[in-house]
Order: sequence, then C-alpha cells, then structure tokens
Amino acid sequence: MWVFGYGSLMWDAGFDPVERVLARVDGYARTFCMWSIHHRGTQDDPGLVLALDAGEAAFCDGLALRVAPGEEDRVLAELRERELISSAYLETHLPMALEDGRTVDGLAYVINRDHVQYCGGMPLERQAQIIAQAVGGRGPNTEYLFNTAKQVRALGLNDAELDWLVARVQQLGAERLGA
Repeated sequence: MWVFGYGSLMWDAGFDPVERVLARVDGYARTFCMWSIHHRGTQDDPGLVLALDAGEAAFCDGLALRVAPGEEDRVLAELRERELISSAYLETHLPMALEDGRTVDGLAYVINRDHVQYCGGMPLERQAQIIAQAVGGRGPNTEYLFNTAKQVRALGLNDAELDWLVARVQQLGAERLGA
C-alpha cells in the first residue's frame, strides 16, 4: 500500500513508512483550496489546508510513502480518521510516477469540489491573511504552512505559491508584532 503525501503527510505521516520516494501525480495541483474547520481553524474562524485540486495541465510533486506489510488496515483506519473528518476530501487511488522510474498506485486525498469547504481560486493575498491568524485543534495554521514549505524545500521540490505564502505570512506576523 502506497500513500501520496503532498501536505502534512510529508512531515507528519502518522505512521513509519518502509519506503519514502519522491513522486509526481499528474492532473492535480497542491493548493490551499479547503477551509479547515477542525485541524487548522474552527467553524467560526476557519483556516486553510492543502488539497489536491484537479486541473488539466496540473501536477503535484510530493512523497510516495509505502506502508509496511501487515500495517495496511491500521494505517488506513488512522488516515481515514484524520483525513476524512468531514467529507471535503475524497479518498481515491492515483498513479504516482516515482523518482526512481517506477509507477505505483497510491492512496490520495483530493478535494471534493462540491463540498461546502471547497474554496478554490482564492487570491494568494487572501490565503495569507487567513493562514496568518487561524488556529484549530492541531495548532496554528501558520505551523501547517511553515512545516509543509520546509519539507518541500528539504526534498528539493519547488512550489512558488508556497514560497510566496511563507514570505507574506511572515511579513504579516512581523507587522502584527510591530503594531
């Protein structure tokens, strides 16, 4: 069993993968297109989290995480409890092109565009404003952004939108401290 990590699963998988390989999924982009009303925000003050959003020429680079044999049922149950807290994500299987040339079928969580938590197409400045102040059950929205961007950089991947958001959210934080 393989799992595709493109956000927090890259730095907080919740399980010990027996293999971690850079991977690409075609047809989807990593975007802050989902309102977070549990983990990184609340019903009254939602945050934003990443999801795979379908797009014609889109692709997403992330991590393919292979689950240890015999651990599949436990890991799947834990992932479902974490990722399917609402029906905003759709659990699906996608082909992942691994950096070493293999192609494997991987479990991935993609956004349900028909769900009330979908907020695709939001301007980056608005995303930054939301992320800079939201806090949920798993902590500040900024932590989610910063940890994901740090992991993306550590893996040698490029994500210009993440980089822009990090710089802008840091700037907003500095402005708040100076105010």
